[in-house]
Amino acid sequence: MTAAEPRTVYLNGAFLPENEAHISIFDRGFLFGDGIYEVTAVLDGKLIDSPLHMARLERSVREIGGTLPIPTEEIVAIEKRLVAENKLTEGVIYLQYTRGAEDRNFLYSDNLQPTLLLFTQAKTLEHVAAVERGLKVKVVPDQRWERRDIKTVCLLPQVLAKRIAKAEGCDEAWMVEEGFVTEGASSTAYIITHDDKIVTRANGNATLPGCTRLAVLDLAREQGLTIEERPFSVEEAMAAREACLTSASNFIVPITSIDGKPVGDGKAGPMFKRLRTLYMDNARRTAV
Repeated sequence: MTAAEPRTVYLNGAFLPENEAHISIFDRGFLFGDGIYEVTAVLDGKLIDSPLHMARLERSVREIGGTLPIPTEEIVAIEKRLVAENKLTEGVIYLQYTRGAEDRNFLYSDNLQPTLLLFTQAKTLEHVAAVERGLKVKVVPDQRWERRDIKTVCLLPQVLAKRIAKAEGCDEAWMVEEGFVTEGASSTAYIITHDDKIVTRANGNATLPGCTRLAVLDLAREQGLTIEERPFSVEEAMAAREACLTSASNFIVPITSIDGKPVGDGKAGPMFKRLRTLYMDNARRTAV
């Protein structure tokens, strides 16, 4: 696919050029944010952590009382076809499910046909400058709803948080509630203590259950590393030896400053480098 050619996208059972794919103005995802999304990384033309993303997709849809229109096995086949047709070697696949379209009403009909959209985005994921230089984080208040474990398309608080971070010359926002870091605007937050403990929040309604998080922590446990799943404060993060984040579109990258203050020596640390190597090796080994 050349730059001038439109991408092939998937919409409600059809593979279409992107400029021919249209969604109703009455779609509840547009009117109410009544929908779920997933982002799966693609590396070397293969899907990374695919079973984890499909399991989370099923859970999120179930939590809002919805039903996927097709099985996840078919969704994975669609993703692979999109990767092939768009000649994607590195980037992401975005998936969006909404409850469907009908005249605007807070209460929805029981027989709605869901909307299912998938498209690819080319993006450099592996060899990025952030792996060496690290990312800068801005601390902002967490203004989201109470069911952050559902991967909903209602992302306005995160959009605003990232705009604040960018205005301060930062790459990501860490959201804080009652003095403790919940998570990044689009990532899971970690610190590494001076005695080599990996600290991150336990899964619950306050945070999204990250797929990359799950993969990284499983690998860390296999290596006998110490993990503490608990909240940590901004002050504890600033005093930590290292900090890092995970997400599908970043894998794992270091955090080298928080609100303008360096974390540790302000460089990517040894624990981050170890976790990054473990994750990337495993990602390639298990890609589909």
